[in-house]
Order: sequence, then structure tokens, then C-alpha cells
Amino acid sequence: MKRTLFFAITLLAASLAQAQDLAVYNKALSAYNGNQFEDSARLFFEVTNSTTDNDLRLKAEYYLASSFQRANLPFTAFIYFTPIVRAGPQHPYHLKSVEALIALQEVLQDDFLIPSIMNNLYDRYADAWATLPLEVLARINYQIGRIAYRKQKLDEAKQFLEAVPDTSQFYAKAQYLMGISLADPRYPAADEQTRSRNVEAAITTFEGVLKIRTRQLDFDDTRHLAYLALGRANYNQGQYQKSTEWYEKVPRFSKYWDQSLFENGFARFQNDDFGGALGSLQGLYAPQFAGAFQPESWILTSTTYYFSCLYDESKSSLAEYERIYLPMSEKLKPLVDSVEPRELAAYFKMVNVTENPELPKAVLNWVRTNERMLGLFGMLKEIETEKSMIEANQGWRAAKMSNELVTYLDQNKDTLEKTAGQIAKARLTEAYRTIKGFGDQAEIIRFEIAKAEKEFAETGLDGEALLGKQTLYRPKMPAENWNYWKFEGEFWRDEIGYYQYTLKRGCPTN
Repeated sequence: MKRTLFFAITLLAASLAQAQDLAVYNKALSAYNGNQFEDSARLFFEVTNSTTDNDLRLKAEYYLASSFQRANLPFTAFIYFTPIVRAGPQHPYHLKSVEALIALQEVLQDDFLIPSIMNNLYDRYADAWATLPLEVLARINYQIGRIAYRKQKLDEAKQFLEAVPDTSQFYAKAQYLMGISLADPRYPAADEQTRSRNVEAAITTFEGVLKIRTRQLDFDDTRHLAYLALGRANYNQGQYQKSTEWYEKVPRFSKYWDQSLFENGFARFQNDDFGGALGSLQGLYAPQFAGAFQPESWILTSTTYYFSCLYDESKSSLAEYERIYLPMSEKLKPLVDSVEPRELAAYFKMVNVTENPELPKAVLNWVRTNERMLGLFGMLKEIETEKSMIEANQGWRAAKMSNELVTYLDQNKDTLEKTAGQIAKARLTEAYRTIKGFGDQAEIIRFEIAKAEKEFAETGLDGEALLGKQTLYRPKMPAENWNYWKFEGEFWRDEIGYYQYTLKRGCPTN
């Protein structure tokens, strides 16, 4: 009799608890529908931690994450949507949570966490995801394609990127990256003829990007990148004039403008337009690009003068390279070549400031403006913002939510800081090796200059007289509405990018 009574009391208590949980859930849902998302989050949180009703818990999990999303806490929402996505189709809100994560990826500009989750789960849940809205599926394919490209799985990248339809706002981005994959020398090719066809296909793909007229995400940047890619592809095909024409389409003051000026210098040099090459490089030495990391520009400047047999100017360019960059190398060496390796967090702290006496300014700028690094800075800033909002919410603190949320945010912060430290270390190492490599090239050029000067002296010719017989002419004007201004040491904003040198040649004629 006592056992039966105890059993009945237990059932009654469980029934009352379930009824209470349902009442709290309904109250939470009412707050959610009334756009009172702070209240709904607190109440759904309570249900997820108290209910023994599995169906009720699954519903509360989804609406808790959705409440965070609608309360303008995107990173916190990401944390709570992720377990639902990982649970797979057995969770009734799995597909809705996948959609939510894809939307949050764009809001957070997340280049790491969400794309990695999609990539890791794709093979397991591909069949279920096939029923997602086309735009969501397109964005998943694009993210996985990007990851495959970074892992140098270029054929796999192409397959995923081809799956992004032309109705998607990511179509231009996908087409651009597919072209980059095709143009990559590592893309599978049986022979050189196939390799050339791949590059031609890449050129056609890039040109197709420029013809897209539907609304696209970040289309201006994608278009400018396509110009750069066309310049590079034509350069690699030996079409140097075409290469120059594409480089010159990158708009002035685009975020990629300095890169186009530099690469155009190479294209013009290869096209025997030495004056044009020096003109492109001249723009990089304007005050507007002070603090830029462009060591190779001085090596190309020196090489251009060398091929014009203007050896003094060539040596002056090498001296300028050494003046600017060798001290940077000395600063970087102990940071990347230390016997005792630093923690990744230390590298992140090193670059998580706009000024650091430990680092050369140009290198610090170069590391900080890397697009993946910018994305990490943005997410870390978002975490700090959300922590402040959560800690200031008295209702959440009373409900013991704050501690859990902040703990999760701190865990993700630690992961992201280590990732940022890894990228910072890699970039600093690359900068050091780049300077050292071009330093070695500078020594080779200096040796070649000394050899050429010796051979010229043996001819018995008078170099000054040879140059004195030549006349410098004004550069050819592109059109009648252009004006000519002689450069006299001052950089005018409207002139940058339009410089054209006229050179005498110190080479003896045969």
C-alpha cells in the first residue's frame, strides 16, 4: 500500500513538473512572439535546464538560440544553434538551425567556425540538406568550396563552386574562386596543353563574372578581384599588353589598387615598357602608401634600371630597399627564428594593437589588414560586445544564465585568439622570409651591376657622353583631353597611378 502510494505521488509530482515546464514554455513562446526576446531567452533557458520532456526540451533549445539571434546576440546564438545542427535530422529543428547558422555566418563575417562546421558535417547530412532552400544550399557549397581551395583540393573546390547556381547572391564569388582554382598551377593537368586550356577556361570564367547583372554580395570587391585575376592570367600566358589593360581597370583607391599598380609594373616591364613599369611603381612610393609592405617593388625598380644600363639608379634603388627593409628583418628575426617558441596567444597580442614598437609598422599593417585576420578581429570584438550586454542584464544574472553564456563566449574567444595567433605567426614568418629572399636577390643584382660596369669600362666608351647624345621626349598622351605635368617630387592625389617615365638608355649599341 505504501509503495503504491509512493508511486502515485511520484507520478503526480512528475505530472505537475511537466505542467509547470509547459506553462513556462508557453509563457516564453508568448514573449518570443511579442518580440520580448530577453524575456523569452530567460524562460526558454529555464525550460531547457528543468524539463524531463524531451520534445519540450528540443523545442526550447531551438527557440532559446533563436531568441539570442533576435536579441542581436549573433555569436551567442551561434553557440546555441551549433549543437542542434550537430545533432542531425533527428532533431526536429535541425534544418531550421542550419539556415540560422548560414545567416549568422554572413552577419559575423565568420571565415572559420561556421564554414568548418558545415564542411565537417556535409558528408553525414548531405541528403537531408538537399531539401534546404536553394540559397542556403548555395552558400553551404560556396563555403565548402573555399575550404577545399585553401586545402589545395582544387578539383573538389571546383565541384562545390559549380554547384552554386546563377540565382544565388554568392554566384559571382563562387565563379571568381572557381576561376582562381582553374588558373592555379597545381590544378590537375595531364600535360602543358591541358594546363593552357585550364587557364583559358579561367579567363573565360573571370570575364563571365564581369558580365553578371543580378544582385550579388560584395560585387564591387569581386569585380576588382576579377580584374586582378585577368591581369595575372594573361601575364602567365605571356599576353603582357592585355595584362596591363586589365590591371588598369582596377579603380583608383580600390582596396586592391596598390596591388594592381605593383603587378602592372611587372607586366609593363615584361612588355619592354620600362618607363611605364617605373611609372606604375612610382605610385607605390606616394605618401598615401606610407606604411605599406612592398619590398619587391624596389627590386623590380632596380631591375628595370639595370636593363636600361642605368647602373647608378639601379644601385640607388637597392640602397633604398636595404634602408627600408633590412632593419625590419632584424626586428622580425628574433620573433620568428627564436629557439624558444612563443605561445600563439603571444603572437595575437603582438598584432592586436595598431602600434607596437616590437614590430615594424609596415609589417604590422600587412598582418592586420589580411582579410582572414580582419574577420577574426571582428568576431573577437563581437564577443566582447555580447559579454558586456549579457553581464549588464540583471534578469539573466538572476536566472543564472550569465555565467553559462560568458563561459561559452570565453571558450570561443580563446579558440579564435589562438587561430589569430597562428595566422599572425605565419604572416610574420612570411614577411621575414620575403625580406630575406629579396635581400639575396639584391646581392645578385649588385653582382650583375658590378660585372656589367666592368664590361662597359672595357669598351672604352664614355657613358656620360652616350647619355648626353640622347633626347628625352614627353610621354605619348592617351587622348587630347589629357594634360602633361612634370613630376617635381610632389605627389598629387589626382596624378597617382598615371605616372610615366621616359628613360635614356646607357647600353652601348652594337
